[in-house]
Amino acid sequence: MNWRIKPLNDIMASAEKRSLHRSIGGFQLTMLGVGAIIGTGIFVLTAEAAQTAGPGMMLSFIIAGFVCAVTALCYAELAAMVPVSGSAYTYSYAVLGEIIAWVVGWALILEYTIAASAVCVGWSNYFVPLIAHSFDVQIPLSLAKGYFAGGLVNLPAVCIGALVTGLLVLGTRESAAVNAVLVCIKISALVLFCVLALPVVQMKNFYPFAPLGALGIGGAAASIFFAYVGFDAVSTAAEETKNPQRNMPIGLIGSLVICTVFYLLVAGGAIGSIGAQPVMDAAGHGIEPGTPELLQACMDPVKAATLVCSDEPLAHVLRQLGWDKLSRLIGLAAFLALPSVILMMMFGQTRVFFSMARDRLLPDVLTRVHGRFNTPHVVTMITGSVVMFAAAFFPVGKLAELSNGGTLAAFFAVALGVMILRRTAKDRKRPFRTPVIWLVGPAAMIGCVALFCLLPLVTIVIFFIWAAVGLIFYSLYGRKRSALAPGYREI
Repeated sequence: MNWRIKPLNDIMASAEKRSLHRSIGGFQLTMLGVGAIIGTGIFVLTAEAAQTAGPGMMLSFIIAGFVCAVTALCYAELAAMVPVSGSAYTYSYAVLGEIIAWVVGWALILEYTIAASAVCVGWSNYFVPLIAHSFDVQIPLSLAKGYFAGGLVNLPAVCIGALVTGLLVLGTRESAAVNAVLVCIKISALVLFCVLALPVVQMKNFYPFAPLGALGIGGAAASIFFAYVGFDAVSTAAEETKNPQRNMPIGLIGSLVICTVFYLLVAGGAIGSIGAQPVMDAAGHGIEPGTPELLQACMDPVKAATLVCSDEPLAHVLRQLGWDKLSRLIGLAAFLALPSVILMMMFGQTRVFFSMARDRLLPDVLTRVHGRFNTPHVVTMITGSVVMFAAAFFPVGKLAELSNGGTLAAFFAVALGVMILRRTAKDRKRPFRTPVIWLVGPAAMIGCVALFCLLPLVTIVIFFIWAAVGLIFYSLYGRKRSALAPGYREI
């Protein structure tokens, strides 16, 4: 087992030699965070959370948000102290050693790539009915759903993945500027939804609050955790952020607070206005989301009108309330704004790849920076290709669950790392200090383990298979090529 550690000073020095251009300010960073967080989780997965927990998904949002909040405080300290690309991978390298850093980086690859694919599919779920309602253009099911979702290939999802890949190749500053515009559209849509849905909330729609019990709420929390994960993508932009010691904590914590408030208001409006009771089978048990059984049950005209049977839940709520034209605006906003989430997921992925390649754990070609655009164009195009492939064939819910396994592993490592550094690097300057770290850190770790255990068994198994494949690759390639390998001398 290889536990060699890369000191923080060496990480900073390595970043200076092959660094990315600092062009992102505090406001842009916060908007990047909001852009990464608010997306498929609230626009699409609200229906799946309702099927798992019923109105209790309100509590699911709070549980997932709490775990993310305590983790964000840990992230903020490390990101301000070590403002380089790589996020949890880089922090783990400095504290827990190369082998753990590799596992975390490998988990982040799973998180960002699969998350970006999930959002591509979520965008497609809004795009297809939007053009059907607005222009009477029907995209055949075979081209609107992936092979494992009942169709053949999700062509709209592939197209949006290609467009975002091209934008990221053009430049970070340009991407951030476009993202800020898309975030404003997204927030405006959620405000409109709240204005229309909250005044007609009826408390009877919250009863029964937990029709599938505490396990249903816990399971929904593990699933809806996907709605928050984008905030860690903010930390991957540390190397491209101006005055990162000040702006990284602002971006991380600010974006999470903004999004949590919106999530609770939107979820409350959706539940209270039309109800969110799950569809049950003949035996009175909840049907698993994303299954053919639920699809069959939702063909019933009465059940088709429920929240849990919709691919575009927020637009569906407004249609049920009689706001047909405004529901199209929500669909249009999702159509315009969800690409900002894809952008941030792919942005985070490319920066993790870049950092791992800079440490020679991955091929050097991934560190190539475009001469004109100053972006890691090679790794961006590779990431985009994988994202498009996954989006073409798989359903959104399954992709989101797969992403959560890698995310929780990375979050656990960050919480552990910040506590270790409090002991091993007591005198190092900390522009931001996580408050009551000996409570916040353990709370983050326990929360991550609990949510991981509540994930579907197949998701947990796939995560460990992915980790095993990564360790095999590391032992055959990265271990000997590493910048910390005996005999290696950087030129």
